[in-house]
Amino acid sequence: MMNAMKQYLEPTPYIDFNHNSVMDFAIRETGNLKTPIEKAIKLYYSVRDGLRYNPYVMTLDKSNYSASFVLSQGEGFCIQKAIVLAAGARALGIPARLGFADVVNHLTTRRLRDILKTDLIVFHGYTQLYLEGAWVKATTAFDRNLCDRFGIRTLEFDGREDSVFHPFDREGRTHMEYVNDRGTFADFPFDLMVSEMRKAYPHLVHYFDEAGPAVNGDFHREASEEKDRSAR
Repeated sequence: MMNAMKQYLEPTPYIDFNHNSVMDFAIRETGNLKTPIEKAIKLYYSVRDGLRYNPYVMTLDKSNYSASFVLSQGEGFCIQKAIVLAAGARALGIPARLGFADVVNHLTTRRLRDILKTDLIVFHGYTQLYLEGAWVKATTAFDRNLCDRFGIRTLEFDGREDSVFHPFDREGRTHMEYVNDRGTFADFPFDLMVSEMRKAYPHLVHYFDEAGPAVNGDFHREASEEKDRSAR
């Protein structure tokens, strides 16, 4: 058992908790908390709300996926935020791994939907933490501020039950459907993500050949503007 868990406790180029900034983040955020589950819960909320969700920072620059880089930016999309949570957990001795799934997201901005030409989000990232003898899913993607703008419920985490996107929003509209589970990984499978992105969004292939973000934008502002228009 210990040998099997070892891979989920080690630093990697992406889950780089051996970087001072990541270790400092984990220790600072959990303070004097004693138990692994208390620390995991605190880390979850620190990543969920402390890092602004922004899908427009998606890039094929490998260096942008290390936990230390994401923390320095103060924002990220689902994969980057999942990596930060995994790194923070490993820094505290909590086994952590990354999970990926394809989801149909019915609540997104019109601009992002037009860019992707689909509601399908491939390679949605989340974290699994090993707590009290079981693997528990933790999804930190949408911060509280963004959820309020979209009118969706925030995902909560108690360290014992899986935290995954609600199928419906506050108004009962379809929100998120998980359509393909891609499994879990001890480290971020960058090359696999790139391959699947190219298949799913071939019209964006010219962006994928560049080092910068695939598409520039402010997702929070877009959500607010659409909410204001719908209220008129």
